[in-house]
Amino acid sequence: MAFLPSSSLKNLGFISIGDMVAVSEYATFHNPNTISIGSNVRIDDFVVITGKVEIGNFVHIGSHCSLLASDGRIELGDFSGLAPGCRLFTGSDDYTGEMLTNPTIPHELRRVKSGDIVVKEHAILGASSVVLPGVVIHEGASIGALSLVSKDLGAWTINVGSPCRKIGDRKTDLLSLVERVADYSEKLD
Repeated sequence: MAFLPSSSLKNLGFISIGDMVAVSEYATFHNPNTISIGSNVRIDDFVVITGKVEIGNFVHIGSHCSLLASDGRIELGDFSGLAPGCRLFTGSDDYTGEMLTNPTIPHELRRVKSGDIVVKEHAILGASSVVLPGVVIHEGASIGALSLVSKDLGAWTINVGSPCRKIGDRKTDLLSLVERVADYSEKLD
């Protein structure tokens, strides 16, 4: 995977960008002036990010993820992660047939559900998970692959399925390791 040089990243026009950020040359950013990126972040191939997006520190966004903040904002907390293929949507059309759908249609002829998406610190999303508008994924929650998240998920829970549901509790042992991260000064691979 080829990453953009830091000089190129700084010239893209992000609100802010931290240190030790690795972004694939194949990632796409629409309106980078609405996107902020923390330090120690890695964004892999074919990621698409658009709209108001705040990425914290020590965040990984796997290949082929889409963060589409068209009608709200997306926030990824420190130490959170998105496995390949995740989709986060802050807006979704009404598919009941009562209204028209898709962005080529005038807004007054559509019914769009919209809301912010917040992924708190240490939350992780498994491959190809989908998060719908207005969801808060609380600290340390984990989501299994192929899950559909349409409602808030509790802190330090393990969740799977479509619709996503709690199946257990996640350990918090990893919190004791956070202080040690500062001891490492290696560049991202």
